[in-house]
Amino acid sequence: MSTSRPAPQELNPPKAEKREHSYTHHGITIADPYAWLRDPGYPEVKDKDVLAHLEAENAWFEARMEPHKELVETLFKEMKARIKEDDSTVPQRRGNWLYWSEFEEGAEYRKYYRKPAEGDGEAQLILDENELAAGHEYFRLGTFSVSDNGKLLAYSVDTNGSERFTARFKIIESGEHLPDEIPGTLSDLVWVKADTAVVYGLADENWRVHDATLHVLGTPLSEDVELYRETEDEGFRVGAGLSAQEDWLVIATGDNETSEVRLVPANDPTAAPILVKPRKKGVEYDVDLRDGTLWIHTNDEHVNFRLATAPLERPGEWTTLIEGSDEFYLDGFELYRDFYVTEGRIKGLDQIQLRSYADPNLVKPIAFAEASFTTGLTNNPEYHQDKLRLSYQSMVTPDSVYDYHVATGELELLKQQEIPSGYDASLYVTERLEIEARDGTMVPVSVVMRKDREPGGPLHLYAYGAYGYAVPPGFSTTRLSLVDRGFAYAIAHIRGGDDLGRKWYLAGKLAERTNTFNDFVDVAKGLVAKGYTQKGRISISGGSAGGELMGVVANTDPDLWGAVVAHVPFVDVLSTMLDGDLPLTPGEWPEWGNPIVSKQAFAQILAYSPYDQVVAQDYPPMLVTAGLNDPRVTYWEPAKWVAKLRELKTDGNELLLKTNMGAGHGGKSGRFESIRETAEEVAFVLWQLGVTEHRGER
Repeated sequence: MSTSRPAPQELNPPKAEKREHSYTHHGITIADPYAWLRDPGYPEVKDKDVLAHLEAENAWFEARMEPHKELVETLFKEMKARIKEDDSTVPQRRGNWLYWSEFEEGAEYRKYYRKPAEGDGEAQLILDENELAAGHEYFRLGTFSVSDNGKLLAYSVDTNGSERFTARFKIIESGEHLPDEIPGTLSDLVWVKADTAVVYGLADENWRVHDATLHVLGTPLSEDVELYRETEDEGFRVGAGLSAQEDWLVIATGDNETSEVRLVPANDPTAAPILVKPRKKGVEYDVDLRDGTLWIHTNDEHVNFRLATAPLERPGEWTTLIEGSDEFYLDGFELYRDFYVTEGRIKGLDQIQLRSYADPNLVKPIAFAEASFTTGLTNNPEYHQDKLRLSYQSMVTPDSVYDYHVATGELELLKQQEIPSGYDASLYVTERLEIEARDGTMVPVSVVMRKDREPGGPLHLYAYGAYGYAVPPGFSTTRLSLVDRGFAYAIAHIRGGDDLGRKWYLAGKLAERTNTFNDFVDVAKGLVAKGYTQKGRISISGGSAGGELMGVVANTDPDLWGAVVAHVPFVDVLSTMLDGDLPLTPGEWPEWGNPIVSKQAFAQILAYSPYDQVVAQDYPPMLVTAGLNDPRVTYWEPAKWVAKLRELKTDGNELLLKTNMGAGHGGKSGRFESIRETAEEVAFVLWQLGVTEHRGER
């Protein structure tokens, strides 16, 4: 394996200029000498000094990675060889058609097809992402929605990573596009009025969707009708969808802790809306309808949610159907003609339960044999389903698609992810551990490794820990490039996610936020104590809010980590939460706290904000990424953080910043370009930990 070499004399680590700048809140003044890296013209970034600095950082990244290009290419080829290039999804019926998508060999993007569900009709190409992506450095398909009559397609695209999508409409049979275009959407496109109109929402100048608006095909946008606008709470976002029987339009508004729902007939969307129940801070609920009865999933009486019903005539009178439970975390439900399904988790593992309308006590769980796995319903578009499509995987079992036959309970395997270069599950083992955090809380950890791995070898630890998002113990082909080189790969199911229920999430937000960081550090120390790895032999990674986690633990426990990878990291937490004009800030205050109005929140955020807590000390090797067009974590957060690290850190370890100049929050968009970025990350980790051996399959 190649080793690092001195950089060319003409190229040195970029050193950002310090420009005097400070701000004061609650009597506390914070110096911010790198604030100039935020282009005042954002979202357009044209400041020459800013662009020059980002380009200099990119040049430094390229120079330092140059000796490892062969390793990157090796890893890329490994990862690419594990992908079935000419792959397709399992067809699923909706109405009179079977729908599916395909990748052709060598293609970066998908093609979408359908054919008649009955007979031997020819496949029809509905949409070609490759054609739409041609000429663009970045491409992302947003929503894809076929009208109920099967004649029209509504879809949206983003061609620069800014998450402002343009909606278009297509006659499927002829392939002709209608003249209607809706720029600036950030929502689903919901068919209403017998497929003559769609409901959409626009991203405002701060990427907030505050409206549900009706567009009738063939009419100018100036005549579109606003069905609902959020005016009461700046941090709320609006979304719309259809009920199970597709006869009601459900318009929801809310933030991370409060919600409110209105209903209007799908065939008469401009009718007066029915408010289900007025918003109440801290109460979340979502709604579906069946035969005039409302079904409500809510946390109003139990933190782990209950399921209730109400008559449409009295939508606020909720009667409990399924009580909230400390053991079962009810995170959703779906209604079908002959049964309904509840989904959730018990002890952190996914549950799918079929239930009877006639007998609430009759519950049929779908059982799986592995000790750790992730599963869920997927792509069940019709109200009458006698088979349920679901997905299943574990850290050793590739992604699998099943049909569950409701009448017999049979699980029929339709497809399992193919790995063309070969994969032998018997070479690997997955474990589910519990490690005690410093406050006595037991934190679950999912681990995968080869059975022939040497004890105490290198280990990669991943986590997210925010917004109630549970990281599933799923399968990854790119992960094998570490595991086959002797790494154990661990996922820490830390507080801040809802892996163990809603309380697990609440115990990692606002004033309890530091539990998230402590859990991660304590899991790492626990894995060392159990002999899985050694101090300094642990690589770690996280993105966005998980990148915030990376920044915190790099500050607090730098000697634990052999390498840190922070993707689009949310590291300038304090100044971002103090700026109510930024895209996400008002909606984020329930998650992090509002330091504008609360001195306590200001102090709490300041105490952990990674950028603010950088000090003169040794730091581990670090790779940081950013997206110039990222509206979620703005590019200047990682840029400022890296600049401050370069100024203060006292070590000679690598510090690299790579900014995608034509992409956003998710990095590059094509499937192979995305893999190449993963190969760079893995190469950086292997380089820093000095790992060269590749065992492959035996």
